[in-house]
Amino acid sequence: MAKKKQRQLTITLVKSPIGYSKRQKATLKAMGLKKVNQTVVQVDNQAVRGMIDKVSHLINVEEA
Repeated sequence: MAKKKQRQLTITLVKSPIGYSKRQKATLKAMGLKKVNQTVVQVDNQAVRGMIDKVSHLINVEEA
């Protein structure tokens, strides 16, 4: 059987987390984002979607 290809999201940090809570900074770190304009690719699942909701004001999300 062929594996079903999972959808992926391209996430870019567009605003600095300076001045925001430690929890939001930790969420960005867990997503692999450290610097402004850095881009990571994550699998589209419920856990990642929850993290995106918490820091949506700092990131830009596109389907890859």
